[in-house]
Amino acid sequence: MAQYFEVHPENPQQRLLKQAVTLLERGEIVAVPTDSSYALACHLDDKDAVDQLRRIRQVDDKHHLTLLCRDLSELANYARVDNKQYRLLKAATPGPYTFLLEATKEVPRRVSHPQRKTIGLRVPDHKVLLELLALHGTPLLATTLIPPGETEALNDAQTIRERFEKQIAAVIDAGACPSQPTTVVDLTPMGDGDDPVVVRQGRGALAVLGL
Repeated sequence: MAQYFEVHPENPQQRLLKQAVTLLERGEIVAVPTDSSYALACHLDDKDAVDQLRRIRQVDDKHHLTLLCRDLSELANYARVDNKQYRLLKAATPGPYTFLLEATKEVPRRVSHPQRKTIGLRVPDHKVLLELLALHGTPLLATTLIPPGETEALNDAQTIRERFEKQIAAVIDAGACPSQPTTVVDLTPMGDGDDPVVVRQGRGALAVLGL
């Protein structure tokens, strides 16, 4: 049965988050709260964990996974960002946005898009998740927790535990999430002087990006 860490949404218990980090470092999958919905997260460099992440969601290697970063300086280690792209990122982070950017060599090829060599990156605005990322020390690879065959992301931690207890190691319960996916924006066209492309409009307002 998946472990269940019930934490305070504003002052999460470090002891519980450290237990979750230990699981992640072992290559386990953990359901984490975000500022959009719950997500499944794992260690970036663990191939087996990444494969399990895709199996749970039933998505192939063309489905963009997302790196959850603590801040923009960390994000820049994993994506090539020019000045125009950086200004947009700065305007929208932290927040419920996922940006598609060209991956750097710091990103294992198996987790970037096989043809485009892009990766989804975001800086979430969620106290518990940011604390978890700080304790982990490096970004986590994640995907929105949408069950296979469904279209809505899950936002109730107890439901997640009941439905996925044999597939994941733990659930971090920090209360219900907004249950609305992130706004996804492809910034790679900006490298050729074109406008960014809105891939999905979600919780993040486009006006913040001037779109």
